[in-house]
Amino acid sequence: MAPLTRAKASSSRAATLLIQSDSDSENDSSASSDFDDEQGGGDYSEEEEEEEDKGVSGLGASEVREEPPKTTNKGPTPITISLKKVCKVCKGTGHAAGFRGATYIDCPKKPCYLCKMPGHTTMSCPHRVAMEHGVVPAPRRNTGTSLDYVFQRQIKPNIPMIKPAFVIPNQLSCGIIRFHSRRVTCLEFHPTKSGVLLSGDKKGQVGIWDYSKLHEKTVYKSIHSCLVNNIRFSSSNDGTVYASSSDGTISCTDLETGEPFFLLNLNPNGWNGPTTWRMLYGLDINQEKGLVLVADNFGCLYFLDARSKTKAGGPFLIHRKGTKIVGLHCNPVEPGLLLSCGNDHFARIWDIRHLEAGSSLYNLHHGRVVNSAYFSPRTGSKILTTSIDNRIRVWDSIFTNMETPSREIVHSHDFNRHLTPFRAEWDPKDPSESLAVIGRYISENYNGVALHPIDFIDTTSGKLVAEVIEPDITTISPVNKLHPRDDVLATGSSRSLFIWRPKPKQDAECMQEQSGRKSKEFIIGMGDKKSSGKDCIDSDDDSDFGSKGKKSKAKKHGKSDGSGKSKKSKGAC
Repeated sequence: MAPLTRAKASSSRAATLLIQSDSDSENDSSASSDFDDEQGGGDYSEEEEEEEDKGVSGLGASEVREEPPKTTNKGPTPITISLKKVCKVCKGTGHAAGFRGATYIDCPKKPCYLCKMPGHTTMSCPHRVAMEHGVVPAPRRNTGTSLDYVFQRQIKPNIPMIKPAFVIPNQLSCGIIRFHSRRVTCLEFHPTKSGVLLSGDKKGQVGIWDYSKLHEKTVYKSIHSCLVNNIRFSSSNDGTVYASSSDGTISCTDLETGEPFFLLNLNPNGWNGPTTWRMLYGLDINQEKGLVLVADNFGCLYFLDARSKTKAGGPFLIHRKGTKIVGLHCNPVEPGLLLSCGNDHFARIWDIRHLEAGSSLYNLHHGRVVNSAYFSPRTGSKILTTSIDNRIRVWDSIFTNMETPSREIVHSHDFNRHLTPFRAEWDPKDPSESLAVIGRYISENYNGVALHPIDFIDTTSGKLVAEVIEPDITTISPVNKLHPRDDVLATGSSRSLFIWRPKPKQDAECMQEQSGRKSKEFIIGMGDKKSSGKDCIDSDDDSDFGSKGKKSKAKKHGKSDGSGKSKKSKGAC
């Protein structure tokens, strides 16, 4: 009888398996989606990817328990398994929030994810239906100062009274797949060679791609050891490029040889902990004085002499101590004016001749981290900023009252981690200084496919001028750059680069001649393959044809061998 008694005891202990909510497991699952607003590439939101529910067949989101039978024997501690849904936005149970395909499911305890206002969902947000909804024209400010007189006499005549038609590069012309081994972080066109594009990535590599010849590409892998945050060409030598990196160095690289010369190294003793490690983000060149201006993650600005390649001044504390300065831009008309932005929720205007803490000319307050701030490219009288609070702000004139922006445009760019920050940039060819380009974070449903378009926005009205999409590109395109002379748009999506041009206006005969010809061409780059384990986290959004990593469209593209020549090539870029 003893064996039978032991069998009954073991079965009773097995029945102590409880299926109930466990606070410890909820804390563990929610801890993985908590991000600090001031860490990494910017001010991050809660994680939005919805995990599939893992449960037992027949068990819903409600709590199910099986009580153990009463027994006098002292058995092991009961095992607890949590099957409840946990919302990754509010950390509550019983519901889930995030993307399901192209639809964003809002958390019932949080406001609209797009405009941050309560009372409606993201899919029914009025700002999503009409981007210009709620955008109020700037009030007329009759300040009557001497600066207004200067603006009216010298600058305003250069602005055309009739706004010309916008030219939108809305057709994919060519692309290079997996050009980088990590996500693209910045782009810059060559100042004299129209078909050359430079790009930097998260791994510290600098790539050169001649998209006019399509297959001529070079990647320099030994310049920096981590993120390349900005690239600028030398004002005196178009064969020299400056780059700022999160490894704390400023490199001056010869594009022919790829040999870098480091103008500044803020970490000569290597890694000594996060409290002392300095990273360099903002970068611009003052052509009038021949200075390279660079800013770090501690709120300081440095001057470097581009001619003698030595440090010329700094550090100057221009933002709150200990906060990251992510952007610098010198005024194109008056280079003595400097615009900076950072993680202290401010964009600030400075006179570089008088740099002292608290001596800024204007402090432009934002709701959250400011990803970018730019003067208008022709007159330098306007300012365009992008903030993580899903707002694009426009100031129509720096000569008037700047306490409040002229317009606030609601746009989706409050992003999750593993993405390069979104930045709205002016079209340098637009004489009216009103067209801006920026990628979109929230996906939209285009014939059953979830795509992330690239938006062209009229900053004078907040109107969405165009949505640039391509069914083959289902990844997000946070890095976008318009050519300063040609009607060309370059985008960085994951590890790949793409070139867009306007759709040609052709008559019926030309359409018949080119009906069987491809309108675009892709080649496969030499980026490293995705690795397993910890490196998969660093690879970020490395899927090239879709968010799930599907390569079903790859058969359409030409493939490059090791020499960089295409095995299959049709059409022209």
